[in-house]
Amino acid sequence: MQVFATRLPELVGGSADLNPSTFTWLKGAGDFERPNTSPDGVQGKVGGPWGYEGRNLHFGVREHAMGAAVNGLAAHGGLIAYGATFLVFSDYMRPPVRLSALMELGAIWVYTHDSIGLGEDGPTHQPVEHYAALRAIPGLLFIRPCDAAETVCAWKVAIENRHRPTVLALTRQNVPTLDRSAYAAADGLTRGAYVLNPGVARPDVILLATGSEVQHIVAAEQGLARQGVQARLVSMPCWELFDEQPADYRDSVLPPSVAPRLAVEAGVSLGWHRWVGPRGATLSVDRFGASAPGSDVMRALGFTAENVAERALGLLPGR
Repeated sequence: MQVFATRLPELVGGSADLNPSTFTWLKGAGDFERPNTSPDGVQGKVGGPWGYEGRNLHFGVREHAMGAAVNGLAAHGGLIAYGATFLVFSDYMRPPVRLSALMELGAIWVYTHDSIGLGEDGPTHQPVEHYAALRAIPGLLFIRPCDAAETVCAWKVAIENRHRPTVLALTRQNVPTLDRSAYAAADGLTRGAYVLNPGVARPDVILLATGSEVQHIVAAEQGLARQGVQARLVSMPCWELFDEQPADYRDSVLPPSVAPRLAVEAGVSLGWHRWVGPRGATLSVDRFGASAPGSDVMRALGFTAENVAERALGLLPGR
């Protein structure tokens, strides 16, 4: 964000009083609510010589109003507007998010703390059904990048789609940045889904994942290889973009001939069956989360490389 902000003076926004957690404050860009004053102390008119300056807005704890304000800014036409909060609080602002899609506005919704990996915040703050709820909105791009490189690409997609809103679902916990000399370039995100390890030409099983769970399929591939099982790894950060690709591209990523498929995502399984098919399965969270250290919650609900490998083996005939 900070790099884009230096090149895009039209980038403007803020968070619902959660900047210390969402890290969406544009450094050095000024505070919109602090107007300049004339030499005699009289506040100037908006747009006048002593009018308002700054690009960071204090929305306060009012997600619904923040969404409406961001839509208004996006409708202006010359601004790239964003609003940020925790993903679970997207419930409070669903009407303006829906309207941003209906009105074809290029609003950017930055939702952090995107999974049960929140841990100690407990199930009230751990989104599980929210991926599916946001993916259900027509015209909205829901992007859940797996690492820093994909996040950069996700921001580019959001900025370039000036007539389509984008959700950026970002994790709180640390995740490894994939070595792109060993795995495919992150700009595959622009097509919604892509093969991380194209060198595996004849996979026995396909492992799909989004966001912070991609690390687990990457680690699981190594364990499966030691058992003679070839796994194709697919990062699938945006269903909507993937669905819009030509059929031959979709088939190149998810070959119809490979039926064993496992989708790994820390949210409800709703919708994944379209991608995994009748012989596939999901490692998902069809329940509410739990209150414990984030790593403990993820492990207790099966989000480990070992469990991914075990579930994948169970899909193979004779295993």
